[in-house]
Amino acid sequence: MHELSVCQAMLTQVTNLAREQRANTVHKIVLRVGPLAGVEPGLLLQAFPLASAGTLAETAELVIEELPLRVRCETCGAESVARPNRLVCGACGDWHTRLVSGDEMLLASVELET
Repeated sequence: MHELSVCQAMLTQVTNLAREQRANTVHKIVLRVGPLAGVEPGLLLQAFPLASAGTLAETAELVIEELPLRVRCETCGAESVARPNRLVCGACGDWHTRLVSGDEMLLASVELET
């Protein structure tokens, strides 16, 4: 499961941030994940306790906010929500769309204790 390596990489970032801020503990980590990010939120939650063991984030809460998939239509210009297996315009139904969001995984916030 590559979600474990994703968690480890995220925790490296969080640990570096905590050290820069002279924090003793990480209380909460908020990730924003789109449906096309290439990771499963449920598997991230399962991998987190293994990856965080022995780190400043060992007792932290991991919160995953799922982002919507949005496309912009190249025909009518509308921006709309789409489904991962159906990237069509919500306004006119055309399939000539460009992905606006939904493929990202962002470290949104980290709650630290100094």
